[in-house]
Amino acid sequence: MMKEKIQLKGITWGHTRGFVPMVATAQRFEELHPEVEIVWKKRTLQEFADKSVTDLAKEYDLMVIDHPWTGHAAAKGMLAAFDDFLPADFLADQRDNSVGQSYASYNFEGKQWALPTDAATPVAASRPDLLQQMGLALPRTFDDLLALAKKGRVGFSLLPIDVLMSFYGFCCSMGEAPCQYDERVVSEETGSMVLKLFKSLSDHLDTRFYTKNPFKVFEDMTQQDEIAYCPFAYGYSNYSRQGYARKLLHFHDLVSLNEQDGPMVSTLGGAGLAVSSQGKHIDVAMAYAQFVASPEIQETVYVENGGQPGHLRAWESERVNAATADYFTNTLPTLQRAYLRPRYDGHLHFQDHAGDVVVNYLKHGGSEKIVLDELNRMYRESLVEERTHG
Repeated sequence: MMKEKIQLKGITWGHTRGFVPMVATAQRFEELHPEVEIVWKKRTLQEFADKSVTDLAKEYDLMVIDHPWTGHAAAKGMLAAFDDFLPADFLADQRDNSVGQSYASYNFEGKQWALPTDAATPVAASRPDLLQQMGLALPRTFDDLLALAKKGRVGFSLLPIDVLMSFYGFCCSMGEAPCQYDERVVSEETGSMVLKLFKSLSDHLDTRFYTKNPFKVFEDMTQQDEIAYCPFAYGYSNYSRQGYARKLLHFHDLVSLNEQDGPMVSTLGGAGLAVSSQGKHIDVAMAYAQFVASPEIQETVYVENGGQPGHLRAWESERVNAATADYFTNTLPTLQRAYLRPRYDGHLHFQDHAGDVVVNYLKHGGSEKIVLDELNRMYRESLVEERTHG
């Protein structure tokens, strides 16, 4: 009689970058371990950000998660800590070959709650063919960017979550990282300058960008011939691969706020592979996670199937870069200096609502002080929530 297979269920997000590499790695793992079957399901990017990891961990053995969930997941005990299952030298390699703070982003209260299998931060994207047709160079400074935006050639995501991430990035670029103090998100002086600068740019964007997430912006850029440049959106190396989209995008480091400064700072994103503590086969799920995150698989099966790896070896690989118009080489500096946003349990509530306040300002204007006061109020509430539940 045939022994029943060990079945693992996984959930990820429904883009080529999120789904296809998980299916491909699962297929290969099953071939190497015939007693195991891994079934991956996908959800939208919005559901990916919204549905609680706590709820997902009751249903799935494997989860591709956003790092801001780390504090919440650790507090609720719904994830298994990798330190308790995987060899110390494997985790040391993961830490030493982290792209920017990707590995650290899943480390909370001294435990590793996910492996950084996917690395991303807002980077710049261009249509080299369109810029060439217009006889224009790649924007280097914010003034260059503004001039291009006034020509109607710039697009980026104005969804609340992306606007908040851009707001954080502007603050860091002005020399003040947000959320460093208990009473405020950012000083009134920096916050006001950031809001005015951000609005000066968003005023020249088509309103359709209030409904587009980063990869919808890239679809817009590749399916039509209007937008030549996106100054910041979470990068997707898929669009720099021949044949993936109608036109090829090139990806770059960010513009500088002015001539004397270095490039802007952006807010770290990416995704990690986590294992539920509620499953029957945690050891098997851990073995698969180790397989996916290993440098060999990250540099081959994972990236070849549309993944955007989290291991430095893949980012520095000549072969990987040759296949992606140097996406990884060109954006690695942006990743290396990206800002790591708060991950305490209560911050998710702030993150879910603060973007709406900034979007409202970008659309309708108003008092910068009122916007900042409202952000500070929400932020303080999120800290109280953390202390109450934490």
